[in-house]
Amino acid sequence: MIRVLVVDDNPVIRRGIAALLDEADDVKVVGEAGDGREAIRVAGESRPDVVLLDVRMPVMDGIEAARPLSEQARVMMLTYTDEQERVLAAIRAGASGYLVHGQFDADDLVARIRELAGGDTVLSPAVIGTVFEALRRTPGSPDEADGPASLTAREREIMNLIAQGLTNGEIAARFVLSEKTVKNHVNRIYSKLGAGNRAQATALWLGTAPRKPG
Repeated sequence: MIRVLVVDDNPVIRRGIAALLDEADDVKVVGEAGDGREAIRVAGESRPDVVLLDVRMPVMDGIEAARPLSEQARVMMLTYTDEQERVLAAIRAGASGYLVHGQFDADDLVARIRELAGGDTVLSPAVIGTVFEALRRTPGSPDEADGPASLTAREREIMNLIAQGLTNGEIAARFVLSEKTVKNHVNRIYSKLGAGNRAQATALWLGTAPRKPG
């Protein structure tokens, strides 16, 4: 059972999402909150696996709340805005997913929650362009011993696909490789970037997270 916390300052949207998720056999809404500060408190009490988090909210917005929440659960931004600054800030803050209202139905949402809970990164088609634009601005010079510039050509290709939300299996199929080979590539990428998971690697690759001190 995937435990979900729904966070949105609009009670109609919040309760509507909760009602949709209640139809899924393997998803359980364990809490609701109307702002980021309340979400952090409720998350501490309800121990969710996934937090669905609005971006714009009073008291504490979703981006500010994403960092502490991502230490407790997988965070997916669920919002109406696809502004580049907001998308990249959410990834930097620890969000592993970003869905834009109007671009998914109930079945899509449940499927994305399952993917997120399973460790995947989830992005709406509307924000893929933002991700690619950030990729084109990836910082780093060729002589860096580690960081984004140290990735091999194949590792860069794989990291681009990770940033788009593809799973190891999907990447393996794309390059006609075994999943074990892809996993080895991913582990080397994590090591070079100083990342512990897909969300951190994506943030570092997009140039939106600070490098770890050497």
